[in-house]
Amino acid sequence: MAQKEQQRQVYRTAKGREIDMTKLISQNELTLAVGNMSVNARGDKIGPGGQIIAKREQLHPASTVIPETINKPVAQPATPVVETKTVEVPAKPLTPAQKAKLIKDMDPEGNE
Repeated sequence: MAQKEQQRQVYRTAKGREIDMTKLISQNELTLAVGNMSVNARGDKIGPGGQIIAKREQLHPASTVIPETINKPVAQPATPVVETKTVEVPAKPLTPAQKAKLIKDMDPEGNE
């Protein structure tokens, strides 16, 4: 099986220059990284004098292994129960007395 060719990352600057990020990264792999971890840009452990003490593959061998717990299904939350109140709607128009009784039954203060 052939290896998958790495995709080139070419960006264009505001001034129109093209920058090949893949080429730039590969050129600076062994450059000392900024920070206090004593590693190079690739992730290798660096000792005194810039010597590589341990390669990144030795430091983090399990970083490429995906744990099985990631692919487990997640329990879905239960849907909330919503109580609804049904009101019967009469087929014929209400009389003023029926309207007043209906309003009084709905509003405890007797307001509309």
